[in-house]
Amino acid sequence: MQYRNLGKSGLKMSCLSFGSWVTFVNQLTESTALTCMSIARDYGVNFFDNAEAYANGKSELLMGKILKKLKWTRDSYIVSSKVFWGGELPTQRGLSKKHIHDACDQALKRLQIDYLDLYFCHRPDPETPIEETVYAMNDLISQGKILYWGTSEWGASEIEYAFQISEKLNLRGPVMEQPQYNLLHRDKVDSEFLPLYENFGMGTTIWSPLASGVLTGKYNEGIPDDSRLALPGYEWLKDLWTSEDGKQKLEKVTLLTALANEIGVSITHLSLAWCLKNPNVSTVILGASRLSQLDDNLQAMAVLEKLTPEVMASIETIVANKPAEPERFGQ
Repeated sequence: MQYRNLGKSGLKMSCLSFGSWVTFVNQLTESTALTCMSIARDYGVNFFDNAEAYANGKSELLMGKILKKLKWTRDSYIVSSKVFWGGELPTQRGLSKKHIHDACDQALKRLQIDYLDLYFCHRPDPETPIEETVYAMNDLISQGKILYWGTSEWGASEIEYAFQISEKLNLRGPVMEQPQYNLLHRDKVDSEFLPLYENFGMGTTIWSPLASGVLTGKYNEGIPDDSRLALPGYEWLKDLWTSEDGKQKLEKVTLLTALANEIGVSITHLSLAWCLKNPNVSTVILGASRLSQLDDNLQAMAVLEKLTPEVMASIETIVANKPAEPERFGQ
């Protein structure tokens, strides 16, 4: 395992990490979920990602039970939560100071820990001033309830404003963003966020590195009956990949699969390693619905050396979606 700093902070994170969204939300048994976390730990994973919205808090409850059973020392792992969707009542949603404080206390109780290492604003809240959110997060840090805070799926301008407000008011600013990032979805990470890495040292904990399983090649010949796209509740995802744009992307996945075969790796490992090649990626969050899937994904580190400049260039030729860098006026 390699360990990278979370942005400009001194926090060392395993470059592969484990997320509960797919694994725990799919109602795995406690025993299987415990084994997943143990396998990840054996590979050197030290970051475990969660959120109040995952299975309406049940994901955090399950992870809390497992952490208590495993008895890992608190200084040996990093755990996160996210705040935005806590319930149906007006005071249980969004990024108001009240909901942020209440949600943090509830997450700590469910996870059975004294503090969160990372706390994310799960989405931007247009109905709450960013100043209020920054103050609330600063308060939680001062109270020792969280160590670092950040955002998830915010726009670059919103994150930049949060940084600016933090500096102006001498408050603790965001340290990280959790965006979707993969070979088929890369505009924010590879373009919009570039000034944020350079000017503020922002880190990223990226999710969906395999594009909801598309970059495993399992959909190259259609949608298997036992796949996620065939499950009830995922019709929106199926529609996404059966659209005209989705079909074009699947054609690229077929070509990527052929390239992976040429260099002797799986398309899964190629896709994960491609994300890891980006120095602005602090950690790649893995999700798995099977133990064998998690074990396989954690072996992606071994193929990094096969992604030579020539292979990276071939990948870019296939995906043909490298975004332009933002304009830097006056340079």
